Amino acid sequence: MESLSQLLGRLALDLGAVAVLTFAVYFPRHRRRDLLPAYLALNVALFAVVAALARVGEGGGMALGFGLFGVLSMIRLRSESIQNEEVAYYFTTLVLGLIAGLPHLPFGIAATLCLLPVAVIYVADHPRLFARTYRTVVTLDAAVTDPEAVRAHVRARLGTPLAWSVVEVDFVRDVTVVDVRYRQEVPARPPVPVAVPAARTRENAV
Repeated sequence: MESLSQLLGRLALDLGAVAVLTFAVYFPRHRRRDLLPAYLALNVALFAVVAALARVGEGGGMALGFGLFGVLSMIRLRSESIQNEEVAYYFTTLVLGLIAGLPHLPFGIAATLCLLPVAVIYVADHPRLFARTYRTVVTLDAAVTDPEAVRAHVRARLGTPLAWSVVEVDFVRDVTVVDVRYRQEVPARPPVPVAVPAARTRENAV
């Protein structure tokens, strides 16, 4: 059984990793303050539960801890609709709490395994990665079923789409909802006007 100092060391590792994830990576990029308490509370709660279950028994406690990880995930995802990027941060906070809370994992390995998902999500969610690629939902003012006609409508409004799918076609309201992935085109720079000096004329005296 690990000592109190070892437990506090693992807690410091967990808090440091989740603080970097939420305050240094997530919030500067997404600016959703309402999710910060959820991320931090879930992380610390899972760490506390795993650390407590480790003292119940080698097999049953750990199995119960991993089962709790899955139950918490399903409850959270069913309770609120969140963006895919936020789902990634949500699972990362759970993983950090689970890894840091495992008592028989050497501290160096635990620190490396905590650093790995934070580094991956830092790169995968970097603003410069596919910076001009966007996703939006377009509502067309016509009930369109022909794929080429849908593509023409999207192209006229956003440019050539990278991928798209029809979400809804409503013949009563005469609208079509399309989920579009597109790349923002870089506008061509207008040519720099070159000043041409005016021709000087000399009048000859008569």
